[in-house]
Amino acid sequence: MNYIFAYTREQAIADGVLIDVTKTAKEAGLSLHTVVTDAVWAQYVRVPDGITCQDESGRLWDILWMLRYAILQSKNAEPQMMFELYVANEEGKPAELIQLKAIVGPGDDERPVLTILLPNED
Repeated sequence: MNYIFAYTREQAIADGVLIDVTKTAKEAGLSLHTVVTDAVWAQYVRVPDGITCQDESGRLWDILWMLRYAILQSKNAEPQMMFELYVANEEGKPAELIQLKAIVGPGDDERPVLTILLPNED
């Protein structure tokens, strides 16, 4: 197969398109190299202005922990799965149930890696 251009996972992390969260993922019980997309970070990890009593580390932990829970509850070992969690993005309003996608695939060196994305991202 001839490639005209290849954009590696390492380049995407360096560019900020993917955010490496492996350290926290391992603490949450996920063993693979793990990243979230910049869109996931912007919408659900970064704390919106006006939101109190939350921080990025807690919001990231919630995502990773709920993914781990979904994996443990899953009856099938699929390379892609959807999972849900509640996220509060507006002060004074109830948390909203959101859905995210997790994909396991080969990384730059062909070892399996985990990517967390918005449902409409590839």
